Formats: sequence, structure tokens, C-alpha cells
Amino acid sequence: MSKIDQAVEYIVSNDVKFLRMQFVDLMGNPKNVAYPIKTDAKGLDELKDTLENGMFFDGSSIEGFVGINESDMVLKPDLSTLSVLPWRPSEKSVARVICDVYKTNGKPFEGDPRGCLKTILGKLKEEMNGSYYLGPEPEFFLVKPDPHNPHKMIPADDGGYFDLEPMDEASSVRRDIVFALEDLGYHMEASHHEVAEGQSEVNFRFEDALKTADNVITFKTTVKMIAQQHGLTATFMPKPFFGINGSGMHCNQSVWFNDEVSFYDETAPYQLSETALSYIAGILDNARALVAITNPTVNSYKRLVPGYEAPVNIAWANSNRSAIIRVPAARGKGTRVEFRAPDPTCNPYLAFTVMLAAGLDGVKKGMSAPDPVEENIFKMSEARKKELGIASVPANLSEALDELENNSILKEALGKHIFENFIELKRAEWDDFRTSVTDWETKTYLKL
Repeated sequence: MSKIDQAVEYIVSNDVKFLRMQFVDLMGNPKNVAYPIKTDAKGLDELKDTLENGMFFDGSSIEGFVGINESDMVLKPDLSTLSVLPWRPSEKSVARVICDVYKTNGKPFEGDPRGCLKTILGKLKEEMNGSYYLGPEPEFFLVKPDPHNPHKMIPADDGGYFDLEPMDEASSVRRDIVFALEDLGYHMEASHHEVAEGQSEVNFRFEDALKTADNVITFKTTVKMIAQQHGLTATFMPKPFFGINGSGMHCNQSVWFNDEVSFYDETAPYQLSETALSYIAGILDNARALVAITNPTVNSYKRLVPGYEAPVNIAWANSNRSAIIRVPAARGKGTRVEFRAPDPTCNPYLAFTVMLAAGLDGVKKGMSAPDPVEENIFKMSEARKKELGIASVPANLSEALDELENNSILKEALGKHIFENFIELKRAEWDDFRTSVTDWETKTYLKL
């Protein structure tokens, strides 16, 4: 049976009445068009044609895609991503399939973030016989309206790290999130209350980079929908509340060459191979530009400030969580590099692309990583940081964009279209923020 016939059988057997053809825009926001399913002979023939040849849509209406003079584009389904949505009714159900974006001439669209990741993964396989794996840890807040001010949102509970009920009021929400994700085919590993009030983390197993990026997008949608069913709002905003920890998305990653573990060397210092150390060096060398993609909002840099366990220090360590890169204790197949800067507002396709490009830059150039820093950098003096050569991430989005614009490695990885449109959109976002008058300014300066 062909993949298309298998997909049709899955759709019919699960009583699917609407198929959401899903993709993401440049910022990582999921978009979709719903295709109505008809199960008569003509309807099934049309469905097969759509699954094989795709569906036309107006690309000019998607920010950062194309102009109105070249608006016709095509969504081509990746049938391996077909799945019924567990938060919709099982009778007359709804399914989604993730799509790649193509031009009408049959060529992949160079502005498709998913296509961008597929391109660098293809080069990794072709040029180095390599594979890229990731295990992200996206954190989020559950919030509710302030009973004293319905226009203000507050944390949904007062719990802290690993708390139980009644301090942790989100355990039932996380339970339903885990069940929904399992229905979508995720291999779940853990869920718990995080450090800050109202903050949670739900961990799923690492996969190859493309599947993981798809999983991050689906994960965020699932969390939001399940929270809504519980009368709450889920937010992936990096720093929704002043004075408490923000939300990150630490990315555990490894590259295997020739289908073999490449970051582990039992005989080497720290049991890390030269490849692993060069990969670390590449990320450190490109870190100030990387964060423009992995931390892409104005609010991202309210999280990336000293204190609150924020990963602002460009250094690496074995277990020390005050460095921007940490190598967890696991060795053998579990040897991995944890880049701690990213936050869950990033477009995972683009974030994974630039992290891989940065790490491979180190590998290809044979870079040497500096010595690991096992001191608590959070408590380190500026003089000591200078002595060890520990720099910090940019202070704001504008500085990060400056770094990105001057980084040829990441520019090449993203491609001309994505690079230029991303910069343009984010410069506009920064300018909008820069010229806005905030509540803090009004409170502080109005009576002067």
C-alpha cells in the first residue's frame, strides 16, 4: 500500500472531516488551511490528489514570505506527520499534517523555515554523513486573570520547583498535556512544576532535528489548547513577570557521524571527543549572533539578565549551570551539549539550523574549546570574568541583530531570503518597542 493510500485509510478510519494543512511563518507561528474531507469516490480521489500534489495558497498574506506579484504558492504534505488532534472531538474529528512550502515551478520555497532546516540537514548528510539530534526543554507559564484587575494576568499558582499539590495547582493540566502528547505519538519523559510561580516544564524524548522542530510547534499548540480547556492561559513569553525566573528552552544536542556516537571519547579529558569540544567552540564563537535567532523577541532580553539563573555567560562547563553551555553527566550514547540560551518564542526550525551551523563551523575549522569553567559565574566579579575571557550575550534585541548581520556563517545557513526578511521584521519590532511609551515610564516620569 502506498503512503497516500495509507494516509487516506487513516483519515477514513478515524472519521476525519477536516484536514489542517499546517506550516509556519518566519517567526515560527503555526498557520493552516482546513481541507474538508468527503468520503464518496470523487471526494477520496480529490483527497489523494491534494495529498500527492499539494494545495495552492496566497503566500503574499504570510509575513516575510513573498510579495503580491508572486503570491501563488503550494503546500505539500509530509505524510509522516499526519495525526488526529486529541483536543478535538473524536467523532467527526480533525487531523493535521505538516507541510513544506513550494513555489509553483515545483522548487522548494527558499523562505520556508522547515525547508531551511531540511537544507542544512541534507548538507550534513551528504558532505559529512552526519545526523543531528535534539532534546529541547521548553518551559511555560500558566496564568489567569487577576481577580482585582481582570485586565492583568497573574501566575495560576504559588508553587515552586518540584512542588506537589496543593502548592502546585497545575498537576492536572500537565497530566492532560502528557496524555494529549502521547496520543500524538510523543515519547514523554517527565513533567514537573518549575522554579517560578505558575511555571511548568514537560519533557519529551530527543529525536532527529526535523522531527523535533515539528514536535516543538505541536507541543506549544497542545499546551495552549489543554490550558484553555482548564480555564487558564499558557504563555511561552520568556519573561512574563518581573522579579521571578523566566522561561527558557534549553537545547540538548548531539551530532553523529557515520551513524556512530561522535561526542564521546572514553579516554579523553571529560570523556569528550575532539569533535565535541570543537562543536562547543563553534557555538561559543558564534553565540552573540546565535541569540538573535534563538532569543528573537524584545522580551527575550528581559530574561537574559544576570540573576534568575539566566544563561548570559559565554562559557562552557560540565555540570555548572551558570555557563551558557553545559555538558550533562551522561556519557556514551547520552553524551550531549546543552545550549541554555534559547527561549520558547524562537522558531525551532531556524534555531536548530543556526545552532547546527555554528557547531559545525567549529568542527570544520578544528576549533579548540577553552577550558571549562566550573566556578559559579553568577557570583564571579567582572574582573574575574575578564581574566577568564567570559563575555556576555547582547543586552537587547538590537545588539543581537547587529551581531547577526555581521555573521557570515549564520547568514549562509539561513539563506538570503530568510536572513534579509528576518532582519527587516525584527528591526521593525525593535523600533516599535523603542518608540513606545511604557507604563514604567509613565509611572516614573509623568509628574516630573
